[in-house]
Amino acid sequence: MAQELATKDIPVDEYTQATGRKFSNEKDVPTETPHFHADEEVWEVANSALDAAFARGDFDNLAYAGKPIPGLGNNADPDWWVKGMMEREKISGVGPPALMLRKEDAELEATVDGFHSRAQVRELLEDFNARIINARRQLNGGPPVITKLRDVDAELEGWESRRSQRAASAASETDSTTPERASGWKRWFGGA
Repeated sequence: MAQELATKDIPVDEYTQATGRKFSNEKDVPTETPHFHADEEVWEVANSALDAAFARGDFDNLAYAGKPIPGLGNNADPDWWVKGMMEREKISGVGPPALMLRKEDAELEATVDGFHSRAQVRELLEDFNARIINARRQLNGGPPVITKLRDVDAELEGWESRRSQRAASAASETDSTTPERASGWKRWFGGA
């Protein structure tokens, strides 16, 4: 039987031959490419490869060794991994309309404050309300839309009052620095 085994070709691990990797439990011992025998179980080969990696120290000083992995604590949410990936990859603008409208609603005041005309603000608010009405029809499915419609006239008044407050605060800041500049100009141009 030994002679019979010696004459048979023993299949080898093609991956280790292609990559040139060698496995050994000891660093001083010459390494051999592991052979995969047909009668050998796959888990034995995997365990020997893992043992060799542990011996080489491939698993030493891993980032979360002995620590909880962040983001795995909230198992009550079935989409925790999707939300985590979106946060890690900084993906935005993708999701069910109900969630996107809630997020936009939370940031709407800051967005509107960046506009310079009433027409721009009115256009944005009317578009926002139209998207809420469309999402409430549930044509695309998804969670229910709980975002409230915005009163366009009230939002325009709020935008104008915030804008006038910013202008007044900017004017008060420039008034405090104006006397020094005025006296400098007067000196240069001969003013009293």
